[in-house]
Amino acid sequence: MIRRIYLLFIALFCTLCLNAQKTKQFTPGEIWNDNNGKHINAHGGGILFHKGIYYWYGEHKIAGKIGNSAQVGVSCYSSKDLYNWKDESIALKVDEDPNSDITKGCTLERPKVIYNTKTKKFVMWFHLELKGKGYYAARSGVAVSDKPEGPFTFLKSFRPNAGFWPVNVQPCHKKPVSPDVKDSYCGGKGCLSAPVDSVNLLGRDFKGGQMARDMNLFVDDDETAYHIYSSEENSTLHISKLSDDYLSCSGEYYRVFVGRYMEGATLFKCCGKYYIIASDCTGWNPNAARSAVADEIFGEWKELGNPAVGKDSELTFHSQSTYVLKVQGKNDSYIFMGDRWTPDNPIDGRYVWLPIKFENGAPKMYWQDKWSLN
Repeated sequence: MIRRIYLLFIALFCTLCLNAQKTKQFTPGEIWNDNNGKHINAHGGGILFHKGIYYWYGEHKIAGKIGNSAQVGVSCYSSKDLYNWKDESIALKVDEDPNSDITKGCTLERPKVIYNTKTKKFVMWFHLELKGKGYYAARSGVAVSDKPEGPFTFLKSFRPNAGFWPVNVQPCHKKPVSPDVKDSYCGGKGCLSAPVDSVNLLGRDFKGGQMARDMNLFVDDDETAYHIYSSEENSTLHISKLSDDYLSCSGEYYRVFVGRYMEGATLFKCCGKYYIIASDCTGWNPNAARSAVADEIFGEWKELGNPAVGKDSELTFHSQSTYVLKVQGKNDSYIFMGDRWTPDNPIDGRYVWLPIKFENGAPKMYWQDKWSLN
C-alpha cells in the first residue's frame, strides 16, 4: 500500500513538473522543443487546423549536408495552443524503392496539407526534385490520408497545368518558341539571357507542364483551393486553382509578378483582401521580404514593400517566409512563419514566428524576443 502511494506521488509529481515546463510564449530563433524534449523538426512547413487541433507539417532534416535531401520524409506535430507541440511521427515517408519519385535522397520541400470537406481526405502537396537531377525536375508531388497525422500515401508527381494557358496569357506566349530557347537553364535570379517573356519559358513548357518549385496552398472561404508556386525558372509566380478533390490542377491559373523572382510565397486572406508575403531569390541566404495585396486572387496585385520593420528587417530577421497562419478564435490575427536555414547542418534550422499587424492596409512584422497570443 505504501509503495502504491509512493508511486502515485511520483507520477503526480512528474505530471506537475511537465505541466510547469509547458511553454506559454514564443521565442523566435531559439531552440523549440517538442513533448519529447527534442528540437521540432518541421522545416519549410505549414499548419492545418482541424477539429480544435493545429497540425504542423514540415521537412524532417538530419545532421550534415546530406540532410538537405529527403532522408526521412515529412514530419507532423500537433498542438492545441500553438506553443506546445506533440510529435506525431512521420506523416509521409520517403520510399526505399529506387524507382519511386520520392525515393530516399530526392528533394522534397515545403509540404503543405489541406482538408477536403467533400471527400473527407487530407491532401498534401510539396515541391519535388527527382533524385540525382538537381533542380531540373521542378515538379509538384501529391499525397493523401484519411487522418491528419497520416500516414499519407504518395499518389503522383507532375508539372502543373500541362496543355493549359494561364487566364492572362499574352499573344507572345503562343508564338513558336525560338530554337535558341534552351530546354533548361541554371535556375534562379539573373540566369535568363533576356526578360522571361522574351525567352518565353511559358510557351516552352506548355505541353509538358509548368515548372513548380517553392510552393504553398490556400483554401478560400468557398472551399476553392489554390496552389501558388515559383515557376518559369523562379522568375514568375503562378496561382493555380485546384480540382474539386484538391488532387490535381484544374487548368485555370494566373501569372503574377512576372520577372520579379519570388520564392517562399505565402497566400492568405484578411478583411476581404488577398495578401502575399514572399522573398527574393538568394538561395539559402536571407533577404528583404516582399508583400502584395489584391481584391481578387486572379486580379491586379499591388506590391506593398517589405513587411519587416526595424533592425535586420532587410534580412527578414534572418529568415525566409514559409507560411502565414490564421489564429483561430482571434479576429484578424495572423502569424508569420519563417525558417532560418542552416544548410551545413539543416537539422539545426530555427523557426521565426512573429505576429502580423496591419498598418494602412499593409502587413507589418516587428521583431520580438518573446511574445504570446495575449
